[in-house]
Amino acid sequence: MSDPARPSHPLLFAAAFGAGGLLSLMVLFNGTLAGYGSLLFSSWVPHLTGSILAIVILLALRPRRASKTRPPLWAYLGGVAGGVTVMLTSATMNSALALSGTIALGLAGQMVFSLFADIRGLFGLPQRMPKPRDYLALALIIAGSLVLIFLGGAP
Repeated sequence: MSDPARPSHPLLFAAAFGAGGLLSLMVLFNGTLAGYGSLLFSSWVPHLTGSILAIVILLALRPRRASKTRPPLWAYLGGVAGGVTVMLTSATMNSALALSGTIALGLAGQMVFSLFADIRGLFGLPQRMPKPRDYLALALIIAGSLVLIFLGGAP
């Protein structure tokens, strides 16, 4: 019997893989914008265009609210975190880390925070103790990041 917490449909794996590819493109585009402007500009442009597109889609589709209750105030901090993330990735992409090092270390940071959130049960999620394979995956991601950063440069 499969674990309900694990995605088992191949389309879900493909969607996650595609999202990772789009994330790499986003970091590349934002880093290029930072090269022509500033870190604030590289964050402001994609957030403004995304907001405009979201408003257009909302006006066109006019979806009903999923819930009558308002989300908690901390849920709105995602925009702030997104803006800071864009500025930091734009800065590091234009450094010696380059695109692959930036993405690899970002993935390692997400994994560390995810394990911490699982252990503490943050954001209303159920508490879950990581398994040894979770720590092995983290070690492999960090090792791969170090290889990319220190051994992946041009000769």
